[in-house]
Amino acid sequence: MLARTLVHKLPTGARAFSSTCARNAAEVKRLGVVGAGQMGLGIALVAATKAGVPITLVDTSQKSLDKGLAFADKLLNKDIAKQRITQDEADAARALLQPTTTLDDLHSVDFVIEAVPEIPQLKFDIFSKLAEICPKHAILATNTSSISITRIAASTTKDSNDTSNSSRVVSTHFMNPVPVQKGVEIISGLQTSQETLDTAVEFCKKLGKIPSVSKDSPGFLANRILMPYINEAIICLETGVGDRDSIDAIMKNGTNVPMGPLQLADFIGLDTCLAIMKVLYEETGDSKYRPSVHLRNMVDAGWLGKKSGKGFYDYQ
Repeated sequence: MLARTLVHKLPTGARAFSSTCARNAAEVKRLGVVGAGQMGLGIALVAATKAGVPITLVDTSQKSLDKGLAFADKLLNKDIAKQRITQDEADAARALLQPTTTLDDLHSVDFVIEAVPEIPQLKFDIFSKLAEICPKHAILATNTSSISITRIAASTTKDSNDTSNSSRVVSTHFMNPVPVQKGVEIISGLQTSQETLDTAVEFCKKLGKIPSVSKDSPGFLANRILMPYINEAIICLETGVGDRDSIDAIMKNGTNVPMGPLQLADFIGLDTCLAIMKVLYEETGDSKYRPSVHLRNMVDAGWLGKKSGKGFYDYQ
């Protein structure tokens, strides 16, 4: 029966969710997104087009907001050209995106998703402020791809015995590009409540996503598997086992993936790949996660992939 609870066997510390979890999920009438970069803008745009909720889009840089909204217009126009949506639907979605440079404007959201760079202290500082600014019922979510949710949750309170703020923290790790990729990881910290988890799962479903639940462990699921794969491909290039085209071609043509690991690294951003590998290496102490020297050198050179115009491939 469809209404029957589906029990999933998960690692210790992870929670299972069922088809009945909507009973515990709170309604999300307004979303906040912190960070107007590629990920934040993508999340905001999907929320506007799929869930139809108003979004307060926050970034400290007006330039970043302008760039993000221009990108949103480009994506909406592309969907109109391909007859995926009408002009009226595009206009309605665009009107739901409300940009601001002030974090205080998140005072009325029901759910907020932080999507800033993978810098631990930056995220800790933001969540400390969100706990004070957002309503006490609001879910505080992070899009982190590697940083401990438990640590982020701990930044919302000065008293570890007071879980009124930390219990509202969860990770909704969207995949890039957000409008295209269906998967999203839902990660609970030690403090995360069941209602918070259920609300996150149900809201992601309303965004047209397919949620997977992971425990709070370095790299979670997606990057615990993906990043060592990319890192090993870079080591193969670095040590001369194969050239760029051969490495990407064998994985595309031999394993039926849409793009090879080096091209994928360019699309993710080499700085992001390095940051995640550092977290995996430092938090596990396992040498198999040691970042490639060549990856470090490329990041030092400013060759970050598609976003900088040069990575393993040229994008000028």
